[in-house]
Amino acid sequence: MTATILVADDDAAIRTVVRQALTRAGHVVKTCDSVAALWALVDAGEGDVVVTDVILPDADGLDAIPRLLARRPGLPVIVMSAQNTLSTAVRATEQGAFDYLPKPFDIDALARAVASALAASGHVPEAAVLPGDDLPLIGRSPAMQAVYRIIARVVPTDLSVMILGESGTGKELVARALHDLGPRRAGPFVALNMAAIPRELIETELFGHERGAFTGAAARVTGRFEQAQGGTLFLDEIGDMPADAQTRLLRVLQSGDFTTVGGNRTIRADVRIISATNQDLAKRIAGGQFREDLFYRLNVVPLHLPALRERGGDIAILARHFLDRAAADGLPRKALDAGAIEVLGLHAWPGNVRELENLMRRLAALTSAERIDASDVAAELRGPGTVALPATNGGLAASVAAHLADYFAIFGDDLPPDGLYDRILAEVERPLLTQALSATRGNQIRAAKLLGINRNTLRKMLGDHKLDASAARRL
Repeated sequence: MTATILVADDDAAIRTVVRQALTRAGHVVKTCDSVAALWALVDAGEGDVVVTDVILPDADGLDAIPRLLARRPGLPVIVMSAQNTLSTAVRATEQGAFDYLPKPFDIDALARAVASALAASGHVPEAAVLPGDDLPLIGRSPAMQAVYRIIARVVPTDLSVMILGESGTGKELVARALHDLGPRRAGPFVALNMAAIPRELIETELFGHERGAFTGAAARVTGRFEQAQGGTLFLDEIGDMPADAQTRLLRVLQSGDFTTVGGNRTIRADVRIISATNQDLAKRIAGGQFREDLFYRLNVVPLHLPALRERGGDIAILARHFLDRAAADGLPRKALDAGAIEVLGLHAWPGNVRELENLMRRLAALTSAERIDASDVAAELRGPGTVALPATNGGLAASVAAHLADYFAIFGDDLPPDGLYDRILAEVERPLLTQALSATRGNQIRAAKLLGINRNTLRKMLGDHKLDASAARRL
């Protein structure tokens, strides 16, 4: 049976593209350019799925969703928006949208969303009150849009979420967003870093202890489970949890209650569990270091946070945001010029968003001019003592060694994320390709000969690094 899709957007070009794509998919498409026209179609009984923009001339498309659903309960509504923020994604879901697509979107993604909406049961979560737009996550890259969509879907639920990602990607910020936007936001948010607690104290930290439970226990102490009652318990670095504590945690998740150390009174665990790790838990499970049954209890909804190098389009936005925060904290207000932003985009960011934030605060404090330029950024990224190492001091090898020493120092007693070899090669490869193209004025044949590789290999490497040979110029 042919489905009818209603499309509301005040951009005629978008209406045309969407209509053509969905018509090719076998649907009947009816378009309009206002909320009033959309309501008229819905009131007439038209439409099996609605696709609407957020910004329409006569009303906010998101505000219209509850009214549409009141007129036609169960009607799937897919929201399109150029306001590609977490707030928009969450608000769309909370208003009852079936799905959210940030503009510009892949037309195939829209077709899949429509197909999913048609195949769905028609149940839409009830609208909930949404907090203000002062949200901690920043970025409009496709990688972050995928994160926003998952957050928007799980915010209204109590499902356990495991946040995966390298150190410095903002895992605790995501955990706080899940709490602050969800039904438990009135309750406490309690965070516990499993890697920072001595193994003999983990059970006490989690579950508390009674007076006299062990030597030195002079009073009853509440654990994190009890402190988080009615709210969210965030277990960071869950991969570092000792085996015996894993067993106790699994028992609590299975039974829903716990006892304090040295106690015999059962306490009901009314908490949502969010966990995070930068480790490969599959390898730890295979090595017997992490319980597989606990993993499946925690990993109900996996949420992967992209590394900063995977969301390069967000670097300038984040950098300006961190400079604004530095100014709010009393540091001198600074701005970035175009050259500085270009240098930031070339860096591999092994420390991810945390490294970028620290760099911006350092530049705000140490740069004398009001505008930060490319040389300021490059000097801080190189670090003191590594600006120009001549051949007599070891040349490139010494520079690389100094860079790696600084990189390992970022993590203290921890190891950097896995995959270091490929990341370091990528960091060296890009500037090498850029210099070769610049020296040969963008001539790929000459650049390939200069590098000692064939032209097809060079073309693939340029594609991997998203470098445009035709734009190369001698500096």
